[in-house]
Amino acid sequence: MARKDRDDDASPAPASRRDFLKVSASVAAAAAAAPLISGAAAAQGAAKRDDGAALDRATRGSSDPKHRILLKGGTIVSMDPKIGDLVTGDILIEGKKIVAIGPKLTATAEVIDASNTILIPGFVDAHRHAWEGQLRRINPNAGTLDAYSAATHRSFALHYRPHDMYVGNFITAMGCIDAGITCFIDNSHNSRSTAHSDEAIRALVDSGIRAVHASGPPLVGEWDKQWPQDLERLKTQHFTSDDQLVTLRMFAGPNRELWAIARRLGLRITTEFQGPQMAKLIEPFFAENLVGPDNTFNHCGGLPDETWEHLRDAGVTVDVCPRSDSQYGLGEGFPPYQKALDHGIKPGFSVDNETSYSGDMFMEMRVAFHIQRALITNRRFNVDTNVPPMVSTRDVLACATVNGAACAGLSDKIGTLTPGKEADIVMIRTDAINLYPSNNAIGTVVAADRGNIDTVIIGGRIRKSRGQVVGLDMTKFRKMVDESRSYLFEKAGYKPDIFAEQFKI
Repeated sequence: MARKDRDDDASPAPASRRDFLKVSASVAAAAAAAPLISGAAAAQGAAKRDDGAALDRATRGSSDPKHRILLKGGTIVSMDPKIGDLVTGDILIEGKKIVAIGPKLTATAEVIDASNTILIPGFVDAHRHAWEGQLRRINPNAGTLDAYSAATHRSFALHYRPHDMYVGNFITAMGCIDAGITCFIDNSHNSRSTAHSDEAIRALVDSGIRAVHASGPPLVGEWDKQWPQDLERLKTQHFTSDDQLVTLRMFAGPNRELWAIARRLGLRITTEFQGPQMAKLIEPFFAENLVGPDNTFNHCGGLPDETWEHLRDAGVTVDVCPRSDSQYGLGEGFPPYQKALDHGIKPGFSVDNETSYSGDMFMEMRVAFHIQRALITNRRFNVDTNVPPMVSTRDVLACATVNGAACAGLSDKIGTLTPGKEADIVMIRTDAINLYPSNNAIGTVVAADRGNIDTVIIGGRIRKSRGQVVGLDMTKFRKMVDESRSYLFEKAGYKPDIFAEQFKI
């Protein structure tokens, strides 16, 4: 498992990171003079491909905002009531935006055959601790929040270099793209210096994913205490425009001073939120009108009905964690999906972290679907006279797309397939052995897995093609990941045991 031939504490040369994305010669030359590929360079870079196939040409992208891609002959699930669904239809992309959806579109464009596929909006993960990428499934049997913290905040987190933040975020971003998650909220709570924050953000930019970097402080251990004052620098240095794939917000609990800073900087606020004590803490905030549509709350288990009513009335967004809540025994043990619905809130879904389970949205949808139906069945069995309806596969797909986009504050850009919105699109093959024959489009999407994803498009650029993440050199990727993981394991004194029932150091 852990390598023994690691270097000392110095971070590896940044040039090793650039090797993961194959970019044009002009971008490579510019990058040689900089520590990492800049956002503009990453957006404009084009991989050199010489095989001439239409899909391969499209994967190279173009700096031309008029470059067109036509997805031809797929089943379209738009998630936009005004557009509806098409048994067979086309999507025309120009630059980064969808310009037309309909049957038998014609255009001068790169044509991609979408037959035997279902086209859906990209998934949006409303809450992910991306820096933990090296720690995937290190603690699969953890059953409490304390057990989660033991394998993250109280051990490896203490030893993260800025480079390790880069690696963790890059692993997570690549995994998201591979799984059709085109956007996620990066709840970042291990930036122990300004350099840690910078590297976390650079990894998101380098990956080509759409992300919301929710900057917060470490939970335990020593750090530079540069936060929250560093938020202003981050905004000025990395987020000069709202028209970019990676944006910024604050990650903080209920705190008047912190929330005031976020609002002065024009940042939305994400808060981990659950249990009666937290509900009691935030009640004065409602009375003072300090909670509003710029707030997103994660988890929300174990809240009294009164708090749910206040959340609804304040117009907040909420995301629930179908697997995390049951995995770590949070709140009432069940994700409060039905609680949100009961109070008129349409929640997003989130993976939370990958230290105990997989990182895909397909499983979140299925878990939420079946837990909700089990609870409703149980209420009927116990002669409950006020039983709400069972959710549908379309309902959970909305949580993973439309509602997640609302949590990210990006409903005007993503979440549905709508002309005028940016082209974040996932193409799912239906002719694979686990899905064929496809007799119901929405049911097929929810039953799929990452292996069924043929193509992923983010902001009009193809990031996964023919089932492979574009431009990723897996040999160099594994080398970078192995070095970071070995370093963290050794510094924390962790002796790897791939058959361990419980994590321990």
